[in-house]
Parts: sequence; structure tokens; C-alpha cells
Amino acid sequence: MLRLLGKGLLLLAGLFLLMQCWYLAHVLWWKAFDPASTAFMEAGLERLQEKKPDAELRYRWVDYNRVSVHLKRAVIAAEDSRFLAHEGFDWEGIEKAVERNLRKGRIVAGGSTISQQLAKNLFLSASRNPFRKLQEAVITVMIETLWSKRRILEVYLNVIEWGNGIFGAEAASRRYFRVPASGLGPDQAAHLAAMIPNPRYYERNQSARGLLKRKAIIAARMVQVSVPR
Repeated sequence: MLRLLGKGLLLLAGLFLLMQCWYLAHVLWWKAFDPASTAFMEAGLERLQEKKPDAELRYRWVDYNRVSVHLKRAVIAAEDSRFLAHEGFDWEGIEKAVERNLRKGRIVAGGSTISQQLAKNLFLSASRNPFRKLQEAVITVMIETLWSKRRILEVYLNVIEWGNGIFGAEAASRRYFRVPASGLGPDQAAHLAAMIPNPRYYERNQSARGLLKRKAIIAARMVQVSVPR
């Protein structure tokens, strides 16, 4: 019995290591080559095609230099103010999020960095189970170790969801403001950044009080933000 248990544990450990190698291979590839799809994109497409089988995502990759500096500042101000300083995890932000959640008695803040969000978007699901969070942490370490901050932000801006079937800054800019990502002004950038926590809801509710309040806070913070060069 103990021998069988030992073999089972070895098999599980081997499968786990193989999975990490698969993730690592993709992280290495995407260091130089742009992702054509992600786990969140695949889930989004599946959701769309349940109602309309021939539906397609709105997604168009744009290089880092073709994204407005205002959007870069807005996203960092909104999602990860210490992006340039940390190595993947903002421990101070996590501590504050835990304290806030305890006060509220429910999860109202996550404390995830841009790097953590990117790891989840590229490979995982929106589930909050402990194993998924552990895997997110491992992938975050891979990304932070192998990619520059500029590359992390470039991929993040190109793959995050900005509405039902809308992925990336270029598709979002054209959907909401009819301009390319390079043409976004400060107010438009703050608006898009404010949508990130709940993009499908805010797509349908562009004048929601929570969205406008968050947009104002982001706009005030943007001037203090530095971006990767």
C-alpha cells in the first residue's frame, strides 16, 4: 500500500514538473514572439460562440510604442502603482487588500500586480482556488525573471479583456473611442483603465457611478506614474 502511494505521489510530482516545463516554454517563446491567444481569450470566445457559433473576438496586437503613454500611465496607476519597483508581488498591497477584505467580511480587493494578472490571463482561469493561486505565483516568478518590465506591460496591454469579446488596447480604443491605441488622450486612458476590474459590466454601463469615481481617482494619480522605456 505504501509503495503504491509512493508511486502515485511520484507520478503527481512528475506531472506537476511537466506542467511547469510547458508553462516555462511558453514564457520563453513569448519573450520574443507575441501571443496569438490566451486562456482568457479562449474562454471569452467559447462564451460568445455559445450564443453565436460564428462569433469572433475583437483583438489586434500593437507594439509597445504604438500604445499611448497616457494609457500606460493610467493602467499602472489603476492596477499596480509599484510596478517598476517590485519583482512580481507587492507585499504591501497584498497586506492592505487582506486588511480591507477582513474589514468588509468579503473579498473586495485582490492586491494582484500586473505581472500576476498577466500570468492568470495568459494561462489560467478566474477561479480563486488555492492551487490556481499557487500556479499563478509560479508563472509570475517565471515572467518577472525572464521578461523586462517593458515586455510585461506590452503583453498585458495587448491581452487583457476590455468588454465582451474585446481584448487588448487597440480593440478597446477603437470600440469605445474610435481611435487607435496610439491616439488615446489622458481622459480616455483613465476611462479604459477604470474598466479593467469589471470590463463586461462597464461595457454595458459606461456611466456607472463606480466607473466614473474610479476614473477620477486614476486621472489624479496618472501624473505621478513612470512607465518602462
